[in-house]
Amino acid sequence: MSSVVTTRSKPAQFSWSYSKLKAYGDCPKRHFHISVAKDIKEEESEHIQYGTAVHQALAKAVSGAEALPAPFKQFQPLVDKLTRSEGTILVEQQLAITKELNPTEWFSKTAWFRGIADVIKMNGPVALVIDYKTGRVVEDGVQLALMAQCVFAHHPEIQKIRTEFWWLKEDAETRADFTRDDMVGVWAGLLPRVKILEDAYTTTKFPPKPGSLCRRWCPVSSCPHHGQ
Repeated sequence: MSSVVTTRSKPAQFSWSYSKLKAYGDCPKRHFHISVAKDIKEEESEHIQYGTAVHQALAKAVSGAEALPAPFKQFQPLVDKLTRSEGTILVEQQLAITKELNPTEWFSKTAWFRGIADVIKMNGPVALVIDYKTGRVVEDGVQLALMAQCVFAHHPEIQKIRTEFWWLKEDAETRADFTRDDMVGVWAGLLPRVKILEDAYTTTKFPPKPGSLCRRWCPVSSCPHHGQ
């Protein structure tokens, strides 16, 4: 019996996430090996493991499924802040949108952008969207805007959104407010960056880019900048 082979007449539709956009901006070659070719595996650091555990514990606590475990009791005031006022609370929401910015299913072939909201709290026409952060404070309005866009798409009743990063280690917050009209300007500035990423996936050109990750934090040893 001959081997079975499947060929595709068209390549898979390009899709992206904020993490892909950021990783490409940090270093295209590193992103290619870790997330596209997947021929190099990045070790999961203690920081990443801690962040995953914190997110899981807070999701269960905010949804009322389980109390915070002992290692994370210091975050109880944050849980209380979210749950003590009126509103519908959703946790760990996987939200996907099409290229036309319409809502779609997470695994749909029409999904163009995908993002996960740690917490969405809705009350009438307004919503609060929270993203927990366990690293150092880095202000990034792009990620906040993308969170807002996904919620606008999936919840047409929402007219205004407050987005916040909660920096758990620093006990700080980064905040940005968005209306539906604001999103036109957001996309005008963002789409050129997305086009560059899409072109890289189409041409498979991911050039190396020297940066702060090269010396200690990059596993791509074949890169000419590795260790420098």
